[in-house]
Amino acid sequence: MTSPTVEFDTSGLGEWTEPQPFSVTAERLAEYAAATNDPIERHRNGEVAPPVFAVVPAFTSMAPAALSVAPVELLMRLVHGEQDFHFHRPIRPGDDLVVRAKPIGFTGRENGSTVVVYVETRTEGGELVNEQWMTAFFRKVDAGAGLGEPAPAHRFDESLRKQPAVAAVTQHIDDDQTFRYSPASGDPMPIHLDDEIARMSGLPGIINHGLCTMAFTSWAALTELADGRVERLRRLAVRFAKPVLPGQDITTEFRRAGDPTGGATSYVYETSAGEELVIKDGLAVIADTES
Repeated sequence: MTSPTVEFDTSGLGEWTEPQPFSVTAERLAEYAAATNDPIERHRNGEVAPPVFAVVPAFTSMAPAALSVAPVELLMRLVHGEQDFHFHRPIRPGDDLVVRAKPIGFTGRENGSTVVVYVETRTEGGELVNEQWMTAFFRKVDAGAGLGEPAPAHRFDESLRKQPAVAAVTQHIDDDQTFRYSPASGDPMPIHLDDEIARMSGLPGIINHGLCTMAFTSWAALTELADGRVERLRRLAVRFAKPVLPGQDITTEFRRAGDPTGGATSYVYETSAGEELVIKDGLAVIADTES
């Protein structure tokens, strides 16, 4: 069945959302760490933010930026396609942050269309804390000819599959994971909380938040490759391939992508639930020493 062609609004490209303030507390950081089963003590006591917490201050800016290009009536067709964090420094309690976002490009395909949103998080004083590229995927909508910029590449180099994994971590998604993650992250999407709505959306039932699954892979990377030090993480990027269900186990395998360059080592990774890949094109860039 051919997807309907829907006209996207090119005038929204490059237009920033209104700056959104966000005050960071130790309690909010600890809540997020607990909601993602993060075992790193500094995260659980709110001393420093887990890496994927960076999406929390940005959450209310990303969807409006995507929907300034895609028609708002497509909201229920929106799923998270890819996420790419570039970290300049960790978030800490007491930070007063300012977030803004802008759509930078879109691509139309028959099976669905994407909108790439660029997000920057700064302190009130202007210090750049992190940059993010979020790719929103609108299922079964064809936007026609695309326009603008793509997100930075992070494709898995298939030649690296011949190498043995340097680390493999198996983790369990709890039955109540989505109900803990939703308030901790500020994501109220009903497909994560209401089984009936999830099934009406064509899903097998409630699914784990993609960013929650990504957070699991982030602490796996930190514990296995960075001595648990979030300060060493420079980049973390994934493509969401399949939904993860509460109660499932996931396994993430990391492979070294080459010799260190610029004082950092890159690792590619994939995450599976049973026989299915749920995260593809994972990339973690770890500084060799803590600056």
